Amino acid sequence: MTMPTNAPTDSEACTFTDFSDGDPSSEYPKTGSEADGIEAEVWKALYEVEDPEMPVSIVDLGLIYDIDIADSRCDVAMTLTYTGCPAREMLLNDVKCAAETVPAVDEATVELRYTPEWNVSMVTEEGRDSLRDFGLSV
Repeated sequence: MTMPTNAPTDSEACTFTDFSDGDPSSEYPKTGSEADGIEAEVWKALYEVEDPEMPVSIVDLGLIYDIDIADSRCDVAMTLTYTGCPAREMLLNDVKCAAETVPAVDEATVELRYTPEWNVSMVTEEGRDSLRDFGLSV
């Protein structure tokens, strides 16, 4: 059975993940390697959150831009590999829930940022290895 479609066959995809190199700020990727205390615990929890499309930590993908701890509140700033990510809400919820698994965190918020724009240069070496193992050329 053939499904009818009105989509033009010569159109380009409207969303995609760009695995080309870019020129990120020298402060990325952030990995939490210099964090201590509660912040270090939050980084550890976020390493457990994987991208839903590939088995790579969102930290190793370079998606976490900042973590701010104030008393028992944790604010996480992150990005996505592309603005049209269909797993956006799921990832935001996963990050919030992961941060809230840390005993000293009573409430977590997640802010989505698109600046600087994510690119493959923001992926850690561990992330690149995982992407290669998954079959992607990076």
